Order: sequence, then structure tokens, then C-alpha cells
Amino acid sequence: MTPDRINKEGRFDSFDNGEILLNKKKNHLPPMGWNSWNAFGSNNTEALTRTMVDKIKELELDKLGYKFIVLDDGCYKPERVNGRLVSDEVKFASGFNAMSDYVHSHGLKFGMYNDIGDRLCSGAQVGTCGYEDVDAQSYVDWKVDFMKVDNCYYLWDNATFSNPENARYTFAPNIKAVKIDGKEYSAVKDGKVTGFIGKVEKDCVTFLGTFDGTGPDASPLEVRSSELVFEVEAEADKTVSLAVEYATGKKEGVGEWLELAVGEDIFFDDFVEPTESEETFVWSKDFEVSLKKGVNVIRVMNHRRQENTLNSYSRFLRELNKLKPDHDIIYSACEWGKTHPQNWAYKVCDSWRILNDITFRVGNDGDPGVGNWKDDYTPSVTSQYNKAVIMDEFAGLDKGWNDPDMLMVGMNGLNDTQYRTHMATWCMMNSPLFLGLDLRRVEKGDALYQIIANKDLIDLNQDALGVQAKRVFSSLSVEKPDKEYIRDINRVDILCKPLSGGDFALCFVNVSEEDKKGEFSVDVKELSKIFAGIKSAGSYEIKDLWTKEVTENTTGVFTVKELPACASVTLRITPKN
Repeated sequence: MTPDRINKEGRFDSFDNGEILLNKKKNHLPPMGWNSWNAFGSNNTEALTRTMVDKIKELELDKLGYKFIVLDDGCYKPERVNGRLVSDEVKFASGFNAMSDYVHSHGLKFGMYNDIGDRLCSGAQVGTCGYEDVDAQSYVDWKVDFMKVDNCYYLWDNATFSNPENARYTFAPNIKAVKIDGKEYSAVKDGKVTGFIGKVEKDCVTFLGTFDGTGPDASPLEVRSSELVFEVEAEADKTVSLAVEYATGKKEGVGEWLELAVGEDIFFDDFVEPTESEETFVWSKDFEVSLKKGVNVIRVMNHRRQENTLNSYSRFLRELNKLKPDHDIIYSACEWGKTHPQNWAYKVCDSWRILNDITFRVGNDGDPGVGNWKDDYTPSVTSQYNKAVIMDEFAGLDKGWNDPDMLMVGMNGLNDTQYRTHMATWCMMNSPLFLGLDLRRVEKGDALYQIIANKDLIDLNQDALGVQAKRVFSSLSVEKPDKEYIRDINRVDILCKPLSGGDFALCFVNVSEEDKKGEFSVDVKELSKIFAGIKSAGSYEIKDLWTKEVTENTTGVFTVKELPACASVTLRITPKN
């Protein structure tokens, strides 16, 4: 089984053209709801889900926008029955139709989970790969309103739990030379490695592919893939032969799949014959290629890590469209930032996860699970925030939303101050707002309720303008606070978010676990240079969205003095006069 061929619109060269595929719906605001994973992991049940539905209604959270009830991993029978998905006979004995009906009867929306691989992350052998048409029919029959689709056991990549040898698809072979029109060009001496990940080793170029973005190591803004390019001058338009000297492998960095192009004209996209080892170089067959008079750019590459993943997410949407062309299913890509989905997911999805799970220690019935404020890897508030806060350019009503994963409000390991900052920053960044706690822990009016039901904050997230906040100041920024990827949390950030009607919001965030003294200020004159919709005024009404205190400002300089550890101050500002 090999990956599908991808049309031009689904190729790397088309990622930044702004064009959606398969008539993907636009203008969805960030979805809100409850997801079972953080609360119950794979041990969610029909009874627990019904209780969560009842609590959403009792707490009137649906009136604030929490509409989607999403069943995550663990709800299916571990194997297909007659080729179809079936509910676990113990945990969901009444079936998914009954669950969907219960959710819809309460005026809520029903969501489910699957995977583009052949298995789910739990290991259940019910992934959508090869069953997209059958599964789409099931989800239409179950009246599903939201699909979260994961990326475990993915056949075309060495994704989590998959065979590491799948890197054969996602990296080019080691390249030693190319021969064009009888002339040999050394990869090391005559070629140029573009991007981030490619390496020159000994007498060849390796790691021609795309960096695995699952972890926090790299900025989400730079080009995370590499090509080997040669500039070849032709005295006239002509057709010539081209061959590549290569050696293959099956590990991260060296593979067996090769893409070759002149400019944007790809003339080879397939496996090459495997070699005895990564050091045993052979020449490929000769290809006929057309050169134009002047300088031609010959590209040796492999963008399949991104292209295959886009194609797999597209296949599922295509089948949904066939069955129900007018559907309005919210489609969430949970691929952990592995293939840098901010570059391509807007073409088919409504949101895309930017990193691995925000917590690896999920709860169970009666166990709230554990969340972290910081972590060297991904499971923490700040590791997710550090990436998402500089990704505003990728989000919008015409694209979709960066997803730093579910809220950990109500889990152990975090205090109320950290909960509030977590909630405030997710709202400012237009993140999908999915509660991940056991709602039986919440009573109307208590501390947890006051956080998850803060309408003023939710209004920022659901503002009709649909603009993700931009970081306009960071105490650790060197030059461009909105572009610099800063992992050191010993800092204060200021975020600004334009709102409909001329208002704007400011969020002063102490990312650090230490108190920060001094004054932190931002001037509306500087903000107006960044945001066309923010204007200077004679005075400003300022509402603190936690204390609800309303004050007046006549200077246009907005200042917060001293921020306790992990604390934030979020203000809605209305220009007057």
C-alpha cells in the first residue's frame, strides 16, 4: 500500500496559496464544549457522558457556548464488526445512536474521535485508513457534529506507536550527486541545502525532508523542511537527461521516497530502488526533463511528511462531502504539530493541534488527573502557550484555529491563579475551548465555575472579528515579540486582541513561577501602528475581566504594576470620544 498521488493543490508548493480544498466551510468561530479524554481517558462510559451532559445543562454552560460533547478514544469495540465501527458493548451498551440522541435532545452537539492511521492511539484496530467511506457513513448515521481525528499508527510516517521504518516515505535518500545533460554536479560542492533540517555529511547530503514538530524544540514560524537545489544554466530551451546518485535507508533522516522537480514542475515522485546500505550509492535511471533558457532550479526533496498527512485528512472530508454535501461538521486535526499543520491544515480542517497532548496524566472516574504549568517537553500550559502565542498569522475566520489542546482547569497540579491565566490566554489566542474536567467537581458559583463560566473572557474568544491575539511585548524579546519563539518562562508578555466594534483586549501575563515587580505598559499609539482597527481616543473605558472593575484612562498608556507568579490581568478597552 502506497500513499495516494496528490494533485497540485495539495502539494508543498501550494501550501501558502490560501486556497481551501473540498469546499471546506469557513467562518466558524473556535468551537467550545467538553471532551472526555482529560477527565476519563479511555475509561469514559455512556453513564459518565450522560452525567456530563446533565451537568452542562445544570450549570447552564451551554448558554455560554459550550455546545459540543465529544467522545474521545476508548469508546469503540477494539476491532471492526463486518468492517464497521461498533460501540464498546460494556462502556456504550446502548450504542452511539442513543448517545447522539441524548446529546441532541438537550440542545447540544455530538462529537466523536478517530484516527487517520489504521489504529487509534489506544491500539484499537479501528482507524479510518482504508475505511474513510464506510466510517463517513457511520458518522453521518450517528448525526455527528464534530470530528476529532488523531494521528497514531499512521502508515506513511513514523508517528507515535508506528513503525520507525515508515521514515522511508518521509525522507529522501542520501544524495551524493546529480548528472544533468552529461555533466556531474556534486551535492556537497555544487548544491545548496535550503531550510532547516538538511545536513551535509562527508560526501553527501542527508535529512532531506521535514522536521518532526511533535516536540517543543523548534519555532513554528520558520521553514521546517529542507531541499537540495542546483542552479543549472541552459543556453536555450532543451530537453536533457537527469540522473541522481543516491543511497537509501529506513530511518529518520534517510528514506526511499524521492521527489524531483525543475522549479515547480515535479517530474518524479515515488520510491527509488533500495540500496544495500545508507553508504552504498548507485545511480538512478535517466529522466528526461525540460530546461528553459537561462537559470533553472533543480530541486531534490521529499515533502511527503506534510503532503501525505494533508492527503489523509482530505480523504475523510471528501467522503463526508459525498454523503452529505451540506454538512457543517467541525473537523479537528489532532496530529500534534508533527507535520507543522499550521502550514496546510487550513485547507481542510477547522482547527489543528500544535503540539503533543497538554497532559499525559489523564483522569479516571473520580480521579481528576494532573496538569503541569511547565514541562521540558509538551505536557504543560506554558509549552503549549509558548508556541501558540506567536502563531497568530495562521489563524482566522478564513482559515481556522491553532489548537494548544484542551483546558486543564479543574485538574490537580495547578492552582487557581494558573487556571485563570490558562483560561485567559486560551481565550485571547482564539483557541478551541474544550473543558477537560469531570464536571461533577463544579457547582454553580464556585471557584472553578467562575473560571470556566467567565462570559467576558469567552466573549473575547467568540468575538465576531475572529482575530487571534498578537504578542506585542515580552520582557525577554530581543527584537520582534510577535515572531520570537521564547521557551524561557522567566518573563512577562503582553497580548493585544482587536475586537469588533473598535474595542480591544490586553492581557498582561506573568509566565514565570516567580513574582514580577515593576511596571509593564503598552501605548495605544504603538498598538495603532500594528492593528488598523485600533485608534487613539480622548479617553478609554477599561474593564478588568476578572475583578469586573471599570475605570477610565485618558492617557492611552495602559499599565499593570506587579504581577504575582503565573498571574495575568486581562482588560477590555473601549475607546470613547
